[in-house]
Amino acid sequence: MRRVLIVLDADAAWRLHPQVSVRPEPFGALLYHFGTRKLSFLKDRTLLAVVEGLADAPSARVAMEKAGVPAASRDMYVSALSTLADSKMLQERAA
Repeated sequence: MRRVLIVLDADAAWRLHPQVSVRPEPFGALLYHFGTRKLSFLKDRTLLAVVEGLADAPSARVAMEKAGVPAASRDMYVSALSTLADSKMLQERAA
């Protein structure tokens, strides 16, 4: 049976899971989830800026705008954020 990938709602509020630690690196960042013991690589500093901005933004879309993600590239970033949400690195929060 195939698993269904979480499709991140860009108009919802998101945050890093409380058990996730972020270590910035020259290439982007490493994310480690202490609960699942999963490691994720962010290979883009702009994606790191989006992820770091999620906590203060009313939505993922606003976090992308504040990080300077061009409108033409937002689908790619939503896909990356969806992958992070699917691996429990991100979680939806109350706006």
